[in-house]
Amino acid sequence: MSKSPLFEGKSLQSDDAPVTYVRDLGNEFAMDSMGRRAVAEQYQGTEEDQYTMKVLGRTQELRRNFGFLPTLGFASTLIATWEFILATLLSGLTNGGTAGLFWGYLVVATGFFLVYLSVAELASMAPTSGGQYHWVSEFAPRSCQKYLSYLTGWLTFIGWQSGVAGTSFMVGTIIQGLIVLNYESYAYRSWHGTLLVIGVTSFGIAFNTIFARRLPLVENILMVLHVLGFFVVGFVLWILGPRANAKAVFTEFRNNGGWSTDGTSFLVGLNPLVVSLLGFDCVAHMSEEVNDASRTVPLAIIWGKLVNAVFGFGMIITVIFIWGDMDEIALSPTGYPFIQIFYNITHSYAGTNIMTAIIVVTLTACVIATVATASRQIWSFARDNGPPFSATLSRVKPGWDIPLNAVLISLAVTILLSLINLGSSVALTAMFSLSLASGMTSYTLCIGCVLLKRFRGEKLPERRWTLGRVGGPVNVASLVFLFVMYIFSFFPTVTPVKPSTMNWAVVMYGSVVLFATGYYFVIGKKVYISPAERVRRDASF
Repeated sequence: MSKSPLFEGKSLQSDDAPVTYVRDLGNEFAMDSMGRRAVAEQYQGTEEDQYTMKVLGRTQELRRNFGFLPTLGFASTLIATWEFILATLLSGLTNGGTAGLFWGYLVVATGFFLVYLSVAELASMAPTSGGQYHWVSEFAPRSCQKYLSYLTGWLTFIGWQSGVAGTSFMVGTIIQGLIVLNYESYAYRSWHGTLLVIGVTSFGIAFNTIFARRLPLVENILMVLHVLGFFVVGFVLWILGPRANAKAVFTEFRNNGGWSTDGTSFLVGLNPLVVSLLGFDCVAHMSEEVNDASRTVPLAIIWGKLVNAVFGFGMIITVIFIWGDMDEIALSPTGYPFIQIFYNITHSYAGTNIMTAIIVVTLTACVIATVATASRQIWSFARDNGPPFSATLSRVKPGWDIPLNAVLISLAVTILLSLINLGSSVALTAMFSLSLASGMTSYTLCIGCVLLKRFRGEKLPERRWTLGRVGGPVNVASLVFLFVMYIFSFFPTVTPVKPSTMNWAVVMYGSVVLFATGYYFVIGKKVYISPAERVRRDASF
């Protein structure tokens, strides 16, 4: 195998980690001093990809087998906006009502569009699996970049891992809700749901190992299901469902959470809408498996956001007009109002089961993609010696070309987080609030760092997708939106608060920050290699 001229005599890692070439089974591979073997040249992407990896000081260990459509499909099925809107209706019923859902969705969709414009530009500057923690390291002031990058790595880790657990919990308990609907004698038990959560996560992990090389094809298929499912469910609801009064739908707010003002109730009710659009940085964490990543990744982020936002808006309009008696569906024994809506409209167990099965399958697809994203993020963090056991977590299984150990860590974290369900009736709220707060913080830090460079007039890296002159205002507006949503991500759904209804995300979030900070000053500061130390922006290759 001939070496690309871009690599001839150059370093893929850094000045103290030169690349050598070794033969294995008759093929020649690049090997850095850390023992990381690059994949075969045909999987290293375009010349732009190879050059970018050199600039970022990385070795190409994963196969670049995602084009634009599979990447768009990956983002769309992972975020699953219209499915999440249906599955999290209960919070909207409690705080906001129909008017709160409609106007709140417009606010959240607009705010996130600005956020993802900022993230897309960052992804074009540095398309790396590290995502936020890399961007913070490279663009933060030198005096604090190492600690802020380290903290961001931990927050992004717990944000995506709690996303795996939360989505698996949703799928498992929706299945449990269907059992309640179909079998009146079934006794609902929390531990049943916990076992289902672990089973769903195990399925997602199996898919990310056994069928890892087929993931781009699978994402294309699941994208089709995501789109068709929307039309199937939507048409049934519009054809058979009742119609609410338009004036009432758009003007009547509800405050059933016990909050002192309707405004507070409205803002608390935004949390499930935020969750339905949170996480398009998933594409960035898959960057090192995407062809022509500096262009494809930002485009997939923006188009994925637009596609899902349109479907989400369509589902919002649908449910607020046809959901019927809100008080009745809020008390559904299934635990999920949308299941009750399906049954009330179809008057059929078979019809309800089929429509709910569509939601279960598409949300399971979300679990598969979330496991992939979470594993790439912790794998990247581990190759910089961020978390404990980094040598194990950063290992890429030869022949499979996937970070197998990093994939498996999702099961351990999910098991721990799913135990919340045994003692709290709001476990789902805690998991998604933790994911929300952690993700918001990571976005805030990386966007804030690049905004600071703009204010100081410092040169930003060349990028193929740029915000140009509107970059500063877009960054500022993004940070305002993120700050407000961050504050309300810790609020419980109802007051007064009891231990069983408290939003425990604030405790878990604070624990992660304290642990990461303590570990950094005791161990991490000595062993962590921040991405900024590897970057060679001004090098001549």
